[in-house]
Amino acid sequence: MNTAVLVIDMQNGFCHPNGSLPRHVMALPGTAQVIDTIRGLLEAARAEDLPIIYTRHVWRAGLVDCPQYLARDFPAGEQPLVRGTWDAQIVDELEPHEHDVVIDKNRFDAFLHTDLAVVLRSLEADQLLVTGVMTNVCVESTVRTGSQLDYTMLVATDCTAGPEGQKEPSLTAMERFFAYQVAPWRNCFETVGGAPRSPGRYPVGALP
Repeated sequence: MNTAVLVIDMQNGFCHPNGSLPRHVMALPGTAQVIDTIRGLLEAARAEDLPIIYTRHVWRAGLVDCPQYLARDFPAGEQPLVRGTWDAQIVDELEPHEHDVVIDKNRFDAFLHTDLAVVLRSLEADQLLVTGVMTNVCVESTVRTGSQLDYTMLVATDCTAGPEGQKEPSLTAMERFFAYQVAPWRNCFETVGGAPRSPGRYPVGALP
């Protein structure tokens, strides 16, 4: 299988303490550790010449393409995740390299209304190692669609963050129904590297 690494929405708006979501909606516990862990994964991926794809969840100025039920979570006049703003930028620690692919999206699912599938075909990638935020929203939405499109989906448990009490149930659902492997990134990387394909799954309660 040919593997690509997918880094979902590791943006200031989600991951920085001054981002729009931590200030107005919800904090994502452990984000600083997740950023550091993803950085280690990306170093290993680049050493193996694995393609790296970033997504950014972005909206137009005025939030004209933001669902109303999401826009109402923010104070009047707030412009969260607007394309071109600091809030929408990928965090400095994970800044994409020159040859990485960056895909903008305006819905939870990274496949929906984007050219992600086109990029994956061009890369001849049929397996995705998924990281990013939020575990229970954009990560899970993307993993669900990827599995239904017959991609082999791997989820790096220590490279995702979600709201308190919502990360682990999401990982459990993905492990049961939608992903080949849900495990820390080093376990997933053994699968990517062609080691014996033992999923290395963890029981509920042991998922990071």
